[in-house]
Amino acid sequence: MQITDVTGPYREPREQVFSYDYSIQRASWPTPQAVRVKVAIPEELDVLRGKILGAIAGTPGQQLMISKFLSRHIADEKIRIAEADGMLAERRDTVVAPFTGPLVHLFPRLDAWADAQRETLRAEIKTLVVL
Repeated sequence: MQITDVTGPYREPREQVFSYDYSIQRASWPTPQAVRVKVAIPEELDVLRGKILGAIAGTPGQQLMISKFLSRHIADEKIRIAEADGMLAERRDTVVAPFTGPLVHLFPRLDAWADAQRETLRAEIKTLVVL
């Protein structure tokens, strides 16, 4: 699978999520397919932000930059998890929902990724946001 384009984040109406639109291509497919990845703000972004950064303060602009940076990295990891789980095997437009409710069994993989990448993400955020 190759990711050819990513756009977002978008704020979904009536949902507390940020979404990213990915265009994915496989060698056997004639055209790329769309995948929308949703990152739940309270259940995924806020939980992983607390795990990675702890109780960190900053200006509203800094908090916005941190949210944008982390939500994109979370979405990238969620698409890798969805690919490994076989959710993107068929040639059709797909939505990768938040890892809550029926997909809650996938959250531990996202949590383990956050643990493994904590220092790298923390360093990138400090450089990006100048904390």
